[in-house]
Amino acid sequence: MNKNEKFIVTINRQFGTGGHEVGAEIARRLGVKLLDKQILQAVARKFDIGQETVEKLEARDKSWWDDFTQFYRSYMVDNKYHELGQELTSNELFEAQAAVIKQIASEESCVIIGRCASHIFRDHPNSLKIFLHSPMEKRIKRIVEKYGVDEADAKLMIVDNDYTRELYTKKYTGSEWYDARNYDISLDVSKFGLNGSVDYLLAFMGE
Repeated sequence: MNKNEKFIVTINRQFGTGGHEVGAEIARRLGVKLLDKQILQAVARKFDIGQETVEKLEARDKSWWDDFTQFYRSYMVDNKYHELGQELTSNELFEAQAAVIKQIASEESCVIIGRCASHIFRDHPNSLKIFLHSPMEKRIKRIVEKYGVDEADAKLMIVDNDYTRELYTKKYTGSEWYDARNYDISLDVSKFGLNGSVDYLLAFMGE
């Protein structure tokens, strides 16, 4: 990856690995934009959805894209745009999201968390696609500390979120979330810790 030209770093991660924090720190240290929830905001603006609704959608922990699809259909019906509301599909919303990501990436270097970005930029000549994972027991400990839940609930959260991400990837890309061929590097965060993982990945990029 050539950092002297516009580049893209995509990060897919198992729930509870601290992948968002890793991505945020990589973006900070590289001095580039981090794309995650603001993608939803941009898509919401595209469809003229209010900020209050965006905040409600962002507050939900899972299946935000299905939430957005359901909301937008209801919005169109409530506002008497029946024909468009009936024709709008989750695939069309996914394509709108992909278009927003591509537009931003065409203008500046960025780090993208999730959103099937590894698939969207699978053929991009100057990108690095990362997958972060960690043993279940390490992730349970992190979720217990972060959310104040017991170990049983933490495990349920992990299984549910990982399964949702796996299904989302399969539905919109036709590829398998865990397929190593989709990524340039796969890293066990527990081997390095969050800061160590950032250091390792930046060294891998030649930083």
